[in-house]
Amino acid sequence: MVSKEVVVNNGTGLHARPATLLVKKASSFKSDVSIEFNGKKANVKSLIGVLSLGVTKGAAINVSANGDDEALAVDAIVKLIETLED
Repeated sequence: MVSKEVVVNNGTGLHARPATLLVKKASSFKSDVSIEFNGKKANVKSLIGVLSLGVTKGAAINVSANGDDEALAVDAIVKLIETLED
């Protein structure tokens, strides 16, 4: 398992459009990818799961993955979160 912490700088947090981008990116990996925020964990391949966390701008979240391409998955998701724009 690989995990990394990242701060969400996107003005709207992880809402509809950014969450959809995350789900698409995570779905391209074989590994199980999840994010954790405020003690709650969600599968990044589930749009409802990501939205249910209510991640806002400035929130520090933990991205983790477990599987064959876990390191690539975590790096790609973290990079996407860091570069999200409104």
